[in-house]
Amino acid sequence: MATNVPMKSDDIKKGVTRAPHRALLRALGLGGREMELPFIGVANSFNEVIPGHTHLRGLTEAVKQGIWAAGGVPFEFGSIGVCDGLAMNHEGMRFSLASRELIADEIEVMSMGHAFDGLVLIPNCDKIVPGMMMGALRVNIPSVVVSGGPMLAGDLRGAKVDLHNVFEAVGGVLTGKIGEEELEELESCACPGCGSCAGLFTANSMNCLTEALGLGLPGNGTIPAVHAARIALAREAGRRAVAMVGEGLKPRDIIDAKAIRNALAVDSSMGCSTNTALHLAAIAHEAGVGFSLAEVNEITAATPHLCSLSPAGLHHMEDLNRAGGVQALMKTLLDAGKLDGSARMATGLSLGDQLAAAGVIDPEVIHPVDRAYHATGGLVVLFGNLAPAGAVVKESAVLPEMMKHQGPAMVFEDEPELVEAIEAGRIAPGSVVVVRYQGPKGGPGMPEMLTPTAAIAGAGLDREVALITDGRFSGATRGASIGHVSPEAFSGGPIALIRDGDEIGIDIPARSLNLLVDEEELKARAAAWRPREPRYSTGFLSRYVKLVNGAEQGAVTG
Repeated sequence: MATNVPMKSDDIKKGVTRAPHRALLRALGLGGREMELPFIGVANSFNEVIPGHTHLRGLTEAVKQGIWAAGGVPFEFGSIGVCDGLAMNHEGMRFSLASRELIADEIEVMSMGHAFDGLVLIPNCDKIVPGMMMGALRVNIPSVVVSGGPMLAGDLRGAKVDLHNVFEAVGGVLTGKIGEEELEELESCACPGCGSCAGLFTANSMNCLTEALGLGLPGNGTIPAVHAARIALAREAGRRAVAMVGEGLKPRDIIDAKAIRNALAVDSSMGCSTNTALHLAAIAHEAGVGFSLAEVNEITAATPHLCSLSPAGLHHMEDLNRAGGVQALMKTLLDAGKLDGSARMATGLSLGDQLAAAGVIDPEVIHPVDRAYHATGGLVVLFGNLAPAGAVVKESAVLPEMMKHQGPAMVFEDEPELVEAIEAGRIAPGSVVVVRYQGPKGGPGMPEMLTPTAAIAGAGLDREVALITDGRFSGATRGASIGHVSPEAFSGGPIALIRDGDEIGIDIPARSLNLLVDEEELKARAAAWRPREPRYSTGFLSRYVKLVNGAEQGAVTG
């Protein structure tokens, strides 16, 4: 929820008692003229670790130019960021989702501590995007998001490739389908430069949803990182932040129930990452807006699936940008009555007015409603005795033969154990692989599992093997990969009671996930179940486990 303590830069620069404060500001090079201008915090998540963030210094300079030009004073500060790709399949992945809470805290602390009048948020990847928006909603001062933009797709002998192809090729090597030389050739060209990885993975999903939520300006989700238009967008974001201060337009004026529903509709129409279910729930929480996983199914049922981007399809973010971007997609949905055009935008316009001039340039990338890939959207929630509080799957990335599946459970207590079984060829066709104690508390931090899902797909088993977990999956995951199973095993959820060989029934069209074991037997197992000790007894994650809520609530800590 918002801090609800009104702050403005006058609190540190006006009046006799603020002379010491002004002295410190003068030490920064500010003069009397600057003391009269709005102070705009510029949250720069640059680092030299994440490919999506290595170029953010240049974007930040453009933002600051825009702020100065519009009559504001920019104050740049830093923010942390974890690269999910580099954190994958080792202990570091437990820190990734948890870092979102730290990032939100950073935005709150810097904004409140220094009485900024407004904010420009410069994220790009995974947890940084929602974390910054969550912090802005808490302090509720005028804010604009301008992300670093997507990476261009790589080129392998004339074929477009991206990071998910590399992960899946690992499975091909492990099963002898391709050689290590082919893998090396692919890894050398899959990620050709800076930007968030080129498919509709979590980073690009969230950057696109900033436009639907209203905090990102048109083009924020799709303009490639290396295009000059990205610099122009950053400059405009700086100008717009100053204008929003004058207008009094704040994040909680923009992100309301209408904005959340619009974002869910855009999410469904694109087939975004399953992680968006966590992040939209967390954003709604900070905005003081109700959120229910059941609402996801309601909106999905009414929203056509119009884009098929990697990893589910052949197109990449650069193709979506060329086709008209998120604005063109939203115009298609608005014309079909699937969005609320009265929602407010950071541009100062209503969504309907903002989309007046938008249009689809390439209907092969953004399909018309009468030629949708699927009549319903890409993200769905399953319920049943195995997931009483819900489980999330990217329906648009599931092969037709796996939409309904029943098979015996193969239970694993952690990801390395599963990866070892895949490498050894022990995953039986037709089975349902279960990886548990990977939830917000049990993981802790809901580690992503792209390595095993990609290896299963690379081995050709995605046509006959399902995977369920109380952890989560990368946006690059495809197949019958069902995550966020709630309640989680650490809290005694039904997933903790599964035994090897138990039959599990999956019916994605019916939105159901069930453990096909006698109810009396499950009661006996529940009575015998005992809680585990937390994985961490000291440090950040030990505190996180004590505070974090379930995945169905967005895995928030407050």
